[in-house]
Amino acid sequence: MKLEIKNLVKKFESVTAVNNISFTLEKNSTLGLLGPNGCGKTTSIGMMLGLITPTSGKIYINDIVLEPKNRIELLTMINFASPYIELPKKLTVKQNLEVYARLYGVKKIYERLSELVEDLNLQKFLNKKTGELSSGQKNRVSLAKSLINKPKLLFLDEPTASLDPDVGDFVREYIERYKKNNELTILLASHNMKEVERLCNKVVMMKQGEIVDSGTCGELIKKHGRTNLEDTFLKIARSKNELG
Repeated sequence: MKLEIKNLVKKFESVTAVNNISFTLEKNSTLGLLGPNGCGKTTSIGMMLGLITPTSGKIYINDIVLEPKNRIELLTMINFASPYIELPKKLTVKQNLEVYARLYGVKKIYERLSELVEDLNLQKFLNKKTGELSSGQKNRVSLAKSLINKPKLLFLDEPTASLDPDVGDFVREYIERYKKNNELTILLASHNMKEVERLCNKVVMMKQGEIVDSGTCGELIKKHGRTNLEDTFLKIARSKNELG
């Protein structure tokens, strides 16, 4: 699925959280949405998911405007994962995945659950309450939930946050492998610049609600005279002036 953002604005009373951003995420590619905390990434993703109503601007999914009358139809082809949004803690992992599978209208639910349980190594804690899981286990369950409906457009918000290097690498490797074998467009918000360099075809840099730069990782590193994306991110984040 193709995602196109045109002149998107979100104001909360006197505060402009997102200020006239525009970008295009091409079908079957991965785009990194980067920026310091408070730059407007989460609000932007909330609007793209239909959870927050934009003040102005348009969101196009496969050239169709996301609006109330078609929101449910479009969102059946979309999903998201975030370690900051907890799944119901008193339900087991299996119960959570069953509930979300039904919400998304998944056919052959138990066949799909079996695939994800096998792929993400969920067997040992499948019948454990989600609230009792470690952060690494929760992240894998969140990823399973995000893929339950075989989405065409996937939003990943810090998918490896708080994970040890081994589990983080497992998650990144799984995302790479899944995308290679499935038709999938990904928008990734992350503070892990090595993760972004590994997974993303292009990045968009936000600061104070605005897009201040965009391009491939290599293009931005070269443009800003740095040797890696992390140093490039720091230069942009700490700059007092807008960077074009």
